[in-house]
Amino acid sequence: MPLKQSEAIVLRTYPLHESDLLVTLFTRAEGKVKGVARAAKKSKRRFGGALEPLTLVRAHYDDREGRELARLDSCDILDSPLSHPLDYPRVVALEHIAETLDELLPEREANDDIFRLTYSVLRPLELGPIWIPLTYFQLWLVRLIGFLPELGECVVCGESLAGDRAFHHALVDGLMCLQHKRLASSELTLQSREFAGQMFRAPVETFVSSRSGNGDGSGAREEPSHPAKRKLDGAPAYSDLRKFLVRIIERHLEKKLVTATMLERL
Repeated sequence: MPLKQSEAIVLRTYPLHESDLLVTLFTRAEGKVKGVARAAKKSKRRFGGALEPLTLVRAHYDDREGRELARLDSCDILDSPLSHPLDYPRVVALEHIAETLDELLPEREANDDIFRLTYSVLRPLELGPIWIPLTYFQLWLVRLIGFLPELGECVVCGESLAGDRAFHHALVDGLMCLQHKRLASSELTLQSREFAGQMFRAPVETFVSSRSGNGDGSGAREEPSHPAKRKLDGAPAYSDLRKFLVRIIERHLEKKLVTATMLERL
């Protein structure tokens, strides 16, 4: 049987035996695929640097019927987060995307929309502040998977939240008005709800400042062309929106995301 090939994003790797790795790939052709990379710890020619999390590769793999795991033959690097300097916040953001996709995506179910979403936020994460690309990824992922509730009305009474305060709770699938909010609820500000609406109407590049210089984040920022950008520089912008989105993801997973806690501590 000839080798299959597909663009893929590396999600996770785990040691397996002395020199092998168990690899989870998010392939464009077949969705999430798990495979074994034989002698990956030793073979720089076939895998050198290609199995780092969130590396975009062209994967070549043997996937025979009846086998639970594919056999990963080689990977060609198409784009790598290691091509730019990595600091701790950037590493945590990349790990968060990898963990969220690995936990949410079913195996062997292609989803080109989510693949393109993931790739679209990788470059902004490499070159600038992490918070806005991360928020864009979480918001669109929750929407594409079908978990995003209606943001414009109270889930309890159905009244419009336009211009009013809105609240969310870990055990409630939706937003609540001031009258019907639960104890220990958190507020999702009107500014964050309006910004979410803007994110649904424009690509991620609209909301991040481009940079000049050598690409290490030390160059001068260009003047923002989008009015929302003036509110985004610095961190952590729109943390209430990210908290709301992570709550939705964790409620459907019925487990906590390790990297979500790490992001809260940044």
